Amino acid sequence: MDLHALRLSLALAALTTLALLLLGLPLAAWLASSTRRAKVLVEALVSLPLVLPPTVLGFYLLVAMGPRGLLGRAWLAATGAPLAFSFAGLLAGSVIYNLPFAVQPFAASLSRVDRRLIEASYSLGRSRLQTFLRVSLPLAAPGVLAGAVLTFAHALGEFGVVLMIGGNLPGRTRTLSISIFDAVESLDYDTAGTTSLFLVAVSFAVLVVTYGLRRRPFAG
Repeated sequence: MDLHALRLSLALAALTTLALLLLGLPLAAWLASSTRRAKVLVEALVSLPLVLPPTVLGFYLLVAMGPRGLLGRAWLAATGAPLAFSFAGLLAGSVIYNLPFAVQPFAASLSRVDRRLIEASYSLGRSRLQTFLRVSLPLAAPGVLAGAVLTFAHALGEFGVVLMIGGNLPGRTRTLSISIFDAVESLDYDTAGTTSLFLVAVSFAVLVVTYGLRRRPFAG
């Protein structure tokens, strides 16, 4: 197994999960409580990576992150380094690609919190943020944890999007899934099999944890 690719994949998956906890939870809270018409459009945008081929999403992200793209120009001006074919670019693409895998479980769990408990918190003078942190989030914790675990596992095994955005640069953008592809192309089936078995084991463990969390009694 390519240990450099393993470390990079673990770092990418961990940072993607952390970013989506910070960015996805507020978005999920809004989706769980909003009654605005624009909610349908936001839900569609969040879910778009589920139906788009990874190469299509990767292509548009690559264009946006390139030296002529809006994101690429802004990043180059701020840091002096290109965004495409870099770890930062991989992370940005991974966050976008994994958005529905985090936000949908978060929103589903938050929507099940008893509204009476939230209103009671408001009546006691708690702010929206305090109510979210002290009431909604603790009650929705199993679903939030399940979404985070699912996001980590999905980010760990990404292929199409990371290949389009990062290419295949050893030690910089080569992930585990890309290393499997390389091993198969070079007829190194032992390495490909070992790495694939590792990802199968991780995926199975993630599913066990996710279904276990979903079966926990919901205190709503």
